Formats: sequence, C-alpha cells, structure tokens
Amino acid sequence: MIGYYAHHQGVGHLTRLQCVAAALDEPVWGLSSAPAPEGWSSGWTQLARDDDQDPDVVARHGDPSAHGVLHWVPRGDAGLARRSAQITAWVVEHQPRAVVVDVSVEVALLVRLCGVPTVVVAMPGERRDRAHRLAYDTADALLAPWPKGTHDTSWPSEWAMKAWFVGGISRFDHLRPSPPPPRAPVDGGTVLVLWGAGGRTTTAADLEAARAATPSWTWVERSPGVPSDTPLWEQLQQADVVVTHAGQNAVAEVAAARRPAVVVAQPRPFDEQGATARQVEAHGIAVGCDAWPPAAAWPGLLRLALSRGGAGWARWSTGHGAADAATRLSTVGLPVPVRG
Repeated sequence: MIGYYAHHQGVGHLTRLQCVAAALDEPVWGLSSAPAPEGWSSGWTQLARDDDQDPDVVARHGDPSAHGVLHWVPRGDAGLARRSAQITAWVVEHQPRAVVVDVSVEVALLVRLCGVPTVVVAMPGERRDRAHRLAYDTADALLAPWPKGTHDTSWPSEWAMKAWFVGGISRFDHLRPSPPPPRAPVDGGTVLVLWGAGGRTTTAADLEAARAATPSWTWVERSPGVPSDTPLWEQLQQADVVVTHAGQNAVAEVAAARRPAVVVAQPRPFDEQGATARQVEAHGIAVGCDAWPPAAAWPGLLRLALSRGGAGWARWSTGHGAADAATRLSTVGLPVPVRG
C-alpha cells in the first residue's frame, strides 16, 4: 500500500492525489485534514486540524516554527497532537511501503521517523529554508510536477539526483486537445479567467477594468464563487486565451489543453506562484506576470499570448505525468534483492 498525504489548502493537492492514485496498480490510502474527495473509493483518514488556535495567541506564545527549524508546530495545540497520533497509528496498522507527502515538512519527518520511505512533492519557489531542507534531504525521492530546468536550477546536486521530473500532472492528461483553428492575427476572441480555491488579491474591479480595456474580447470567469455548468475541459478548448493564476494544478490543466495563456501570480509563501509565472515567461511558453497587470496593458498581453500560441505547453506537460510518477512509485520501498 502507498500512503498519500494531501494538504487541505486549495484543491490542487487533492486533485494531484487523485491523478496519481488512478495511475497506480495498488491501493492508495489518503490522509488529509480535508474530507475524502467525491468519488474516492480507497481508504481515507481525515486528520485533526492543527490551525484552530487564535492566531494572535499562537504568534505570542506558540512558537509555531520551533525556533525556525519547522513550519507549523504550535505549542499546546491539541489538534496537532491528535493528528500526529493518527498518522503514527495509521503507519503501525497499515505498514505502508512508502508515503507521498504533498505537502508538509512535519508530516514528511513524522512518517520518516516511523521508518517509512517518503516521496516529497517538490514545490516551486524558494525552498532552501531550514524546514524545507529537512524534508527534501530526508526524502527518498522528490516528485517534481514540472519540467527539469525550471524550478530546480538553484537546487543542490543531491536534490536533483533523486528528483523525478515528470512534468505537469493534470486530470485532463488522458484527453487530446483540439488543434487551434487557423486564424489571421486578430484583436479579439474569448478570454477564460480561472481562479482557484486558494485565495486571491485580484479584485472584481481589477477584472472589470481589464474587460473594459479590451472591448473586442469576451471575458468569461470561472472560479469557486462563479461556477459553470459547462465542463472545464470544454471551456478550455473554446477559449482563445486563458488567464489563470499560477497555482500548479491550474497551470497543469491549461498546459494539458495547450491553450495560449496569461499566467498571473497571486501572493503565496516562498514566492511559489511568482516563480511559476516567471518560468513560463522565461521559456516562452506563455505570458507570465508577477501581479495583476494594469488595465492598459491587457490589449497587448492578450495579443502576445495569441502570438505565442499554446504549443509550447508540450515542454511543461507530457500528457503522462501521473503515469510516470506511478511507475517511479512502484519501486520505492521495495526490498533490495540479495545478490549471491
């Protein structure tokens, strides 16, 4: 059995869990503070929350970083103790041969302290702080859901040597994107705006200003607060340009659809989304922006996205990222054969 811990923030970690689990030929047991996703049929442990204390009290007395060594271990948090007990009890009962951690330094260390090999999902951005180094250094492997030569360029060699660069992992990888229609250079079309569940600083007024500055374009928003009855894949295929936040899951889905895109970073710890936006820009895959651009910039940005097209996403997404991750996982934790 493989264990898979998925962080509850947003939906990207849970989506990646489902993609990898579907590609594996063995049971996957999920662990998360979030409930099991709809349609999940394997084992699931919903962990106690460790973030229910008053933030002001934690800041004053909780020492959540343990003197800067970890990320989140607030003193006196009963939920933290309960979730740690849940994880160790689960390890004792089920004896997993490996656990994928997506993502938590503390869970990765706890599982490894129980003697279980860990595969830590590597994240974009600056991850060389003490806590991330602990998780990455002790991992048996690093699962990198992006192409080699992007977020790993400043890594120490020991991380790169054990990394699996599988490219983007999307629930749409099994689908074939439709080729873009032949078109002369135009200034107009449909813009699909994608927001995730992880929070954003871009406001409705910002979006309306961009819409007003591009009167020949039709803007369609899709987000947790603005749902749609149209399947997302269909909307992606219909869009001339996709404007998306720079979360890994959203970027992987746009990449799978091979759509021209403007990737706009939202503020995240460790500059996670900013790093992704800069990489797609640097490699000429899509238009990348560190923040929501001013309204006057949008006509040019949409034209630039169209001119770059969507074919460059093939460098980011192979179409079999989850299958490649599953193949690698199939060998982790197995006994080393004794040679005669």
